[in-house]
Amino acid sequence: MAEPVFTRKTLAFLRALKRNNDREWFKARKDDYEAHVRGPLVQVLGRLERDLATFAPEFVAHPKVSLFRPYRDTRFSHDKSPLKTNAAAHFPPRQLLKRGAGFYFEVTPGWVWIGGGIYMPDGADLLRIRDRIAADHAALRRILRAKAFVSTAGELRGETLTRVPRGFPADHPAADLLRHKQFLASKEYPAEFAYDPAFYPQLVTFFRAITPMVRFFNEAIRG
Repeated sequence: MAEPVFTRKTLAFLRALKRNNDREWFKARKDDYEAHVRGPLVQVLGRLERDLATFAPEFVAHPKVSLFRPYRDTRFSHDKSPLKTNAAAHFPPRQLLKRGAGFYFEVTPGWVWIGGGIYMPDGADLLRIRDRIAADHAALRRILRAKAFVSTAGELRGETLTRVPRGFPADHPAADLLRHKQFLASKEYPAEFAYDPAFYPQLVTFFRAITPMVRFFNEAIRG
């Protein structure tokens, strides 16, 4: 089992940041942030770059693409807290960097979340996904019923409509899938899982298990 990358100090820093969400506080502790948060994130990305190449080589794991800036965009938010209090990374497909389905994980003061899929497809991409589902829902159901997917992620998640969207029959055999506005697979763990030796192997296992689902949506978007 892999040695843990994140440590107790990672959670201690994130919890302190949550209590002291202030630019000056953060600036004075930037070295701690680099050592206990950003540094471990970059290490995980380095491992994932090698491992994704073995089963999902079309996805990017690189700091310039995968890491988020620590500062929040507060222009349109009632919450003016300047800093993000999680350590997170996303792994998009190279051909659809801004809009495709991908993988994601975050370590927060309260939980670890591992997931993937597509969170907020725009109207055109959502229609492409629904058209693909309508035409080939049997293939998606096989993916979602696969043993690896069920044992790892459980089921397809995300916000849904109360009715089948306009343009599709109300009695369509894929009505339950067509109602989705988000197409996600996820699992949540206690925050302390971040420094458990099982964290990184589970991350890879999860991403591997949901790769067929993520590819299904990206194939739909590419057309």
